[in-house]
Amino acid sequence: MAPPEREIGMTLKMSLDDLRRFLRERFAQVADQFEVLDVRPMHIVTRALVDERHLRPGGTVSGPTMFALADVSVYLAVLAMIGPKALAVTTNCSIDFMRRPSAGANLRAEARILKLGRVLAVGDVLIYSEGTEAPVARASLTYSIPPERAEH
Repeated sequence: MAPPEREIGMTLKMSLDDLRRFLRERFAQVADQFEVLDVRPMHIVTRALVDERHLRPGGTVSGPTMFALADVSVYLAVLAMIGPKALAVTTNCSIDFMRRPSAGANLRAEARILKLGRVLAVGDVLIYSEGTEAPVARASLTYSIPPERAEH
């Protein structure tokens, strides 16, 4: 499948290895919970490694775990396009929990950047329990991009 027209000519500023290293170095406290599987312009695929700490009573993956995966996914997709700007921050998130995720499966997220401006980036994410075709959640996030510092 050909990339959408808006992706043609766009280049990544961070590779798959760059993103993995960034996550380990800048966010060591959660780096062991996520994997970056694939990146291309305006798109990323990530995984949350689900274990007992991510489950809530009733044996389902918690909402905060799915939120974290959505947030990390769009954050890394934005950084892949703009470079390693750790100060980019979430300004809005809306998440729909659509079906119960499998407690015994990791979560996989497919995120895409819908708009990448100088000040704001908007993305959306579909989250799946690995091994299932139907998404378990959908999220829309907006990020504030820090301004470039002027050279003196």
